[in-house]
Amino acid sequence: MTFSEGGQFEGGRVRRGGRGRGIAVGGGIGTILVAVVVMLLGGDPSQILQGQPAAPQGAGAGQEQYVGDCTADQANTDRECRLSATVQFLDAYWARVLPQQAQVEYVEPPVESFSGSTSTGCGAASSATGPFYCPPDQTIYMDLTFFDLLQSQFGAEGGPLAEAYVTAHEMGHHIQNVTGVMDAADRRDSGPESDSVRLELMADCLAGMAIGSGASERDPDTGLTFFDPITEEQLRQALDAAAAVGDDHIQQQTQGQINPEGFTHGTSDQRVRWFTIGYNGGTMADCDAMSAESL
Repeated sequence: MTFSEGGQFEGGRVRRGGRGRGIAVGGGIGTILVAVVVMLLGGDPSQILQGQPAAPQGAGAGQEQYVGDCTADQANTDRECRLSATVQFLDAYWARVLPQQAQVEYVEPPVESFSGSTSTGCGAASSATGPFYCPPDQTIYMDLTFFDLLQSQFGAEGGPLAEAYVTAHEMGHHIQNVTGVMDAADRRDSGPESDSVRLELMADCLAGMAIGSGASERDPDTGLTFFDPITEEQLRQALDAAAAVGDDHIQQQTQGQINPEGFTHGTSDQRVRWFTIGYNGGTMADCDAMSAESL
């Protein structure tokens, strides 16, 4: 994925949080390992983080800082700028599409880029948690070091489009929240046909919808398209990231065996399939994994 030449992205959309703080999540390494497995790409963090102590506040706490202005060139090379630019693209996309397809006005979710640990509406989170969406405070939390973990421990190739996919997936959970889909689901259920799996596959599909429109969606401020046309290699990297966080792949990597009754996110093949449905021109109705007979 390459942001189009001449693109400009205002600062102030992504706040910085948790810089340089020690891990404050209680429960020891076992809790952290469970968090890695369960919360990769947007599982309900309240199931893991409820009851954890708040992250300690260091000097300067309460003085919020934000990612500044970025050019397209910077977004193509710097992860923090890329996150800010991706979020602004997603804002523009969903502000247009959500009222059209769901008759719901889009509300921009806060987005926080953190490292170390941070306090959230779902409890304290550490770098071991990975990216997630917290429904109580309607905020997307992104630890950018997760992308290195995705490559080193789960075998993903990485790349800018893979990173954009993760961000778009978390935004998909926000869309589920504001449309009432999340409230109607049993998020504590597990298994191959569970609501938890269906929510994740739907978020993958919503991510695919947005990413697939990146080369045609225009920045309302500049009139430029957000992305250059996505290449086959870039798309392959995004699909590879989706496959890397399938339940079957994660279980095999971490437990040495596959237990379908423990699925909460869907298999690698399912995640790729639902992302592709959205990417290839799918609508929100096409992405309705909650009512799909076959996943």
